[in-house]
Amino acid sequence: LFGLRFLDHPQPHRLVLHEGVDSNKPPFAPDYPPDRPLRVERTRSAIPELAGAEADVQLLPFGPVRADVVESGEFLFFYVGEAILHYHPRLFFKHRGLEKRFEGLEPQRGVVLAERVSGVGSVAHALAYCQAVEAASNCVVPARARVLRMLLAEMERLYNHLHYFGHLCHTTTLKVGEAEGKLLEEQAKQLNTRLTGSRFLRSVLAIGGLRRDLAPKKWLDDALNALRERFSRYAKHMENTASHLDRLITTGRLDRRLAFDQGATGPVERASGVDRDLRRDHPYAAYAELPPNVAVREAGDAHARAQVRMAEVEASIALMRRALELLPDGPVRADCHVTPDTEGLGWSESPRGTLFYAVHIGRDGKLARVKIKSPSFSNWRVFPFTVHDSNM
Repeated sequence: LFGLRFLDHPQPHRLVLHEGVDSNKPPFAPDYPPDRPLRVERTRSAIPELAGAEADVQLLPFGPVRADVVESGEFLFFYVGEAILHYHPRLFFKHRGLEKRFEGLEPQRGVVLAERVSGVGSVAHALAYCQAVEAASNCVVPARARVLRMLLAEMERLYNHLHYFGHLCHTTTLKVGEAEGKLLEEQAKQLNTRLTGSRFLRSVLAIGGLRRDLAPKKWLDDALNALRERFSRYAKHMENTASHLDRLITTGRLDRRLAFDQGATGPVERASGVDRDLRRDHPYAAYAELPPNVAVREAGDAHARAQVRMAEVEASIALMRRALELLPDGPVRADCHVTPDTEGLGWSESPRGTLFYAVHIGRDGKLARVKIKSPSFSNWRVFPFTVHDSNM
């Protein structure tokens, strides 16, 4: 994207700019016109070559266009019978160049863009971005805003994990479990709407705190307690359904060493015994005053990843109710004067893992460069290790 070339790179295949893209003029170069589309020629994609028994190996290209709402990724499976020999992902079919779109914006306007990097991670992205700008400007966020930021982050974690369970039951053909999980997700999103006006919790965060105050009061505490009781019954049913567990236990195992070496993050790493969580280890918002209970499992399989998320749902609800109990009075936004020619780093523990924003503010006080490190990029990195030597 920047025109850099690395010597002796062990994996030189393209990531973002697929075959056929004219990259003679790097699209992220400072002088590349932001309104100029990339020129793309139709060409055959490059796939890994087989050496040896090619006649016995079959290739299954899954995607990048498919039914349902799964994002556009292509998964190439090389297999013999039911055994997977090799899995090769091809992602970035919908790469939008958002880092380029940050350039030249007023820092406050960048919040709107950060909220739209990941549709279901609006709070995590906006929070990491705001904290990066605040770090560059030595801006201190008021106490009430810090607690409310934490509350919003946990509400985002809650509906993401509930969606996960509904989809997980879909993959194990547990139709009632799928419907129940999606119903719980919907109920969580309705709480989001009632609190903020947005199902995805957008248009609330701002540099220096929040755009406006929120009034959760007692209704949210009662609603969270009711949702916790419904989820507890739901989780108990899943953990007592043999056909569901049979498809999860020992499936897609990722051992601790691989999870650590390859950079797994979030529930994926914690299910493999790697005890890391930015909320506790490098606290932000109000997590220093209200640290979360971090769930860790050792098995590293699909069941362990589900168990971690189950524990995180319970912990998130308990943390939110505690935050409501201790929510202080006071302002929710500080005057944050952006300092020109500075840099800042911000982070958050999103529902999928660690998320980082590195921000460079130019001499004119506008964004000169914004770099995003998403958790999904890390977890896609480790996914092939859970697939190889598995079965279709």
